[in-house]
Amino acid sequence: MSSVTKQKSDSHGSVVTSIIRRDVEISEELRDSNLHPVLKKVYANRGVTQLKQVSYCLADLIDYTLLKDIDVASDIVSDAVIQQKRILVIGDFDADGATSCAVMLRSLKAFGLNNVDYLVPNRFDFGYGLSPQIVDVAVTLNPQAKPDLIITVDNGISSIAGVERASEHGIPVVVTDHHLAGDTLPDAAAIVNPNQPGCPFPEKTIAGVGVAFYLMLAVRASLREKNWFDSNDNSRPEPNMANYLDLVALGTVADVVPLDENNRILVESGLQRIRRNKACSGINALLTIAGKSIERCSSQDFGFIIGPRLNAAGRLDDMSVGIECLLSDDYAQSLQYATVLNQMNLQRRQIEGEMLEQALVLLERQISLLDDGEATPDALALYDEQWHQGVVGLLASRIKEKFHRPVIAFADSGNGEIKGSGRSIPGLHMRDVLDSISKKHTGLIDKFGGHAMAAGLTIKQENFERFKKAFDEQVGLVLRPEDLNNVDETDGAIDGRYLTIDVCEQLKYASPWGQLFPEPVFDDVFRVLSWRIVGEKHLKLDLVREDTGENYAAIAFNKTDVDLPAGDDNIHIVYRLDVNEFRGKRNLQLIVQRIEAVCV
Repeated sequence: MSSVTKQKSDSHGSVVTSIIRRDVEISEELRDSNLHPVLKKVYANRGVTQLKQVSYCLADLIDYTLLKDIDVASDIVSDAVIQQKRILVIGDFDADGATSCAVMLRSLKAFGLNNVDYLVPNRFDFGYGLSPQIVDVAVTLNPQAKPDLIITVDNGISSIAGVERASEHGIPVVVTDHHLAGDTLPDAAAIVNPNQPGCPFPEKTIAGVGVAFYLMLAVRASLREKNWFDSNDNSRPEPNMANYLDLVALGTVADVVPLDENNRILVESGLQRIRRNKACSGINALLTIAGKSIERCSSQDFGFIIGPRLNAAGRLDDMSVGIECLLSDDYAQSLQYATVLNQMNLQRRQIEGEMLEQALVLLERQISLLDDGEATPDALALYDEQWHQGVVGLLASRIKEKFHRPVIAFADSGNGEIKGSGRSIPGLHMRDVLDSISKKHTGLIDKFGGHAMAAGLTIKQENFERFKKAFDEQVGLVLRPEDLNNVDETDGAIDGRYLTIDVCEQLKYASPWGQLFPEPVFDDVFRVLSWRIVGEKHLKLDLVREDTGENYAAIAFNKTDVDLPAGDDNIHIVYRLDVNEFRGKRNLQLIVQRIEAVCV
């Protein structure tokens, strides 16, 4: 890799920014292929050396039998299907949880189970996962028809007390989850989680919806062995599990798990179904309500269009409206749900914007109190009693992006407690940090859980300042100074011949892009012909490449605070290629991620 520029952002030296160009040698197999020259370089920069890594064939999925105890779990569930027992799926209130729930309900009904329902804890009343309280609700909702079996999706690995409560009611629990396991596991009938101790499944980054899908594959195989499906009169046909890959793809990208090869197979297969108009009506409705094309759906649409609309329901109210949208087979009904979700997302964006303004004022005040030469803390913990509990995770993400620090934002949850949602940066495992704090400072954290890049916790409000200090100290022990540098890695400059709509679309649809397999990003020097503010907070630019003399339209979202050079000067930008569609016309557009003046 080669470093291109460096720039310190403030007098306290809090963030050092740099642009680094990836420069990985292209393998012989890629070099001799028919791939576009730009794509060969992009793939090489992401560790691809063989075409098989980007062929995305379902036959290459990792075998579900490698998941520990999936044979036990599938036998329990298949018996429940055959005996027509009542199964209750306990979901989570984010997009991964919603899609996991939809995959499981659609699959179980397709297997021929009549008595299956779901319950999603409201984050404001019950919190996350299979708690004792949500088990009591499940039992008392209909005492004459309490569940015979509970299956968790995208939760359960930390639900020790919840599984105990279910056992007290005589209800076995099958846990499906992907979150990291704690020191003690719940006493469930079976646990399917690649991150539990002793699980040989090689890819630990699979999303909750992926684990749910794998279990349903195993249940179908178990039912087949038990001669449940009727191949003669087709009264109980064996379902095609590929029918649910659109949901698996959506949940995988929306949960921002790393797109390793196995996850990319799942996502690409789901995208292909959507583009062929074979998706569930809920996904089609969500794309339509957002003004996006079904035929040109991309993984970016999952992350920035559909995912936020689904998540808005769980953040502000009740995720059941999102799940119902994904379960409905009536397009008109799905469109009604999608309309509600869209309105919730608009409300969420307004709340988030107001909270971000408040947080920036709070941080500026804290930074102004630092002594000369004193750096911004390695970690940031923020709390305001007026903040919305369902939006603090997004707030933490925005602050992390601006300051390139691990951030935890807290909001009141009642009874003297505050709930925090954290976002990390490369080099720091957020859940491990919380685990270390919990062991060093007994009683400081009431409960916690999560991933490397995101985690949640609950503490007492009176302990916030103690936690804030402990968080900064622990992060300081883990992070290296260079980890606090804000680095933009790019695929370098692109030949002017390839700045075309055709190349843009080849790159866009060549692969599902996402976490740790990022969308192609380039950097180069352009001359500014003109610029203007659009939509109050976005920067619209007209640029020209000096080497070719070609003009390009560009837009920098949320970049009105950038100091552009005066006059007809050059800028160095980091950008992505996109196609702008307006009134039936399609034009190439550069999406600018960073702008820096060129020093002469």
